[in-house]
Amino acid sequence: MVQGSTYFCTKLSNKIQQQIILPTSTFLATPALAALPPSCATGAPTSDSVSCSGYCKFCRKTHHIYAGAAIRHCLKLMNLLEEKKRIDFSVTDETADPRFSTDYLFGEARGQMFGVMVYRDQNGSVGSIPAFSCQYNGSWLVDGWVPPLFDVKLFHDITFPVEKEIKKMGREIDFLKKGSLAQNTIIHQRKTLSRKLMKKIHALYSFTNFRGETASIRQAFTGPNGIPTGTGDCCAPKLLNYAAGNNLTPLSIAEFYWGRENKSKTRRHGLFYSSCQEKCSPILGFLLCGLHDVSCEHI
Repeated sequence: MVQGSTYFCTKLSNKIQQQIILPTSTFLATPALAALPPSCATGAPTSDSVSCSGYCKFCRKTHHIYAGAAIRHCLKLMNLLEEKKRIDFSVTDETADPRFSTDYLFGEARGQMFGVMVYRDQNGSVGSIPAFSCQYNGSWLVDGWVPPLFDVKLFHDITFPVEKEIKKMGREIDFLKKGSLAQNTIIHQRKTLSRKLMKKIHALYSFTNFRGETASIRQAFTGPNGIPTGTGDCCAPKLLNYAAGNNLTPLSIAEFYWGRENKSKTRRHGLFYSSCQEKCSPILGFLLCGLHDVSCEHI
């Protein structure tokens, strides 16, 4: 699979009538799927398209999972986003939180990735789980979506005071004469403080795979360079970690971009993309380990 390869553009004029089920606390079995709209059939990823993969340095194998039925569930999620114009689906329009409006995705912040995993639970029931990448308008937790891979309260306790200090340093740097010893000293101090904060943030992440093994982000990461900011915050890692920790067997995963085109112009609204090589692939090998590369099922 080519890095960040585009699958296809979804035209939302042809609605899929059934909506993805997004319960408040648990994710129940999803009802039978409707057929793909004719406008999405041509050029769509096939059920055996690999959506994410990675090398596990512990078992020395490359693991992968397919797009499968998750494609259709993503289409239903797209239609729901288009219809509701928000992501807090578990509440009424009257009680919806303005922070979770999809207007956020089409403004200065630009869009972000969304994903769906189809799974089978221990009772044999099939369901689907949605995820959004990183935070949504400053929120890590939104009812009905999988959580991040760390304790959110602990994350805020660690980052808030340090980020406050970093912003203060930024104001001091702007005030001082450019290139002066004082300015360069504070720039160096800010970089050091930022690196220390990132190490503390990375220490919060705990990965669980389908062998029942756990690893830190540094233990699981296989990339050739340092760990990029945001590693572990994309949809596929969130979904797989949640499944492994809740005795769910992933059957398929698919991801798409929703909102204003990103600044680098590598992500466009309504397009499907495979998991990224820089942040995801280096940890997906560990997260997928033990799943035995399940064959795609048409559920």
